[in-house]
This record gives sequence, structure tokens and C-alpha cells, in this order.
Amino acid sequence: MNEFNQLEWRSIALFRLAGYGLLLLSLFDYINIFTPPRFTNSVWEFQVMGEMVEKMPVPLIGLAFVFYGKDAYRKDIEEIVLKILSWLALFLGILFLVLIPLGINNTLRINNFTDFQLNAQLNQGLNQLQQVNDRLSSATSDAEINNALRNFNFQGRIPDVKNSQELRTRVLSDISNAKNQLQTQIETTRRNQKISLVKNSVKWNLGALISGVLFIYVWKLTNWAR
Repeated sequence: MNEFNQLEWRSIALFRLAGYGLLLLSLFDYINIFTPPRFTNSVWEFQVMGEMVEKMPVPLIGLAFVFYGKDAYRKDIEEIVLKILSWLALFLGILFLVLIPLGINNTLRINNFTDFQLNAQLNQGLNQLQQVNDRLSSATSDAEINNALRNFNFQGRIPDVKNSQELRTRVLSDISNAKNQLQTQIETTRRNQKISLVKNSVKWNLGALISGVLFIYVWKLTNWAR
């Protein structure tokens, strides 16, 4: 092997070594992503999809480095490894494409679950406020008014008013305002979470599409290794 070929071999070997290292690190990453498994959990599946897409460049670059130089300076055992990696690229490509309908479905499931949780939180808060409102509205004596406020732990929010009837009026007004504030807070939270969910869904589903196409193209370009 002359000096030029030796330098060329070292350069190619460096790329391939880096490629195998990246693939090994990717393997550790993907094992970590799927541990512990919680299949059928829409939030977990959605997050796993996102992490897979986010980490996709590492195995893709690793494969490109490993296949660099085609079959030049290869040992027999490495040719077997390359054949396996070529088919692995096809498997990953199909896997990423399959993730797209799963990602869309999980987006809808998460959105529905979030709406359910927020609606339950809103209804619980409104019911608690309505109970206080009903107790105060039906109270006729100072003792009943004070008892209603005490039972619902309203001491910290009671205005500094000595007259019980005026106090009831003030608190009833505060309850009405609290209902409006609660509804506004819930709707703001709902809107922000939906925006974040849609942004991640679009990003990760498009990422899965691009990833799938790229890995399948790698498989197609490495037909010489199979």
C-alpha cells in the first residue's frame, strides 16, 4: 500500500470509526427512549415519537459514515455488517413512516384528554363556588352567613366588612368574579396547550416523514452492500 493509499485508507477508516461510534450511541439513546415501555399511553407514545425524530440525525449520519467508501478496504466480516445495516435503514425508514398515523392519532387523543381534564377542573371549581353562592344566598342570619363562609374556608378572602348582610353581598360579587376568572384561566390554559400540542405534532410528523424518506433512500443507495 503506497503512501497515498495509506492516507486515503486512514481517512476512510476515521469516517467509518466515527460512524460505528454514532450508531452505538444511537442504540443506547433508543434503548433509553423506550425504557420503561408504556404502550397504549398516548402521551408516552407521542413523546417517544418526538424523541426518535429529534435524535434521528445521529443514526443517519452514522450510517452515512459507515457506508463511506463503498466496499473499498472492507474485511469479509464487515461486509456482513454492512448488509445488516442496509436492511436496518429500510426498517427505520418504514418505522418512521408508520409513526405518522400513530402521531396524528395520539395528537387527537391527547387533545381530547386535555379537554376532559380542563373541563373537569373547571366544573369542580365552578361547583365549589356555586355551593358557597347557594349557601350564602339562602342564609338569613349572621350566624348562617358566618357558618357558610367558615365551612368553605373563605376566611382569607372575606372583605373587611362588619355588617353581615353587606359582607354577603360583597362575597357573592367576588364569587361571580371568581367564576369569570376561573373560566378565563382555563380557556387560556386550553389554548396554550393546544398551540403547543399542534406545533409539536406538525414538527414531529413532518420530521418522521422526512426521516422515513431519508432512511429508505439510504437503503436504496446501499444496494451494493446487499
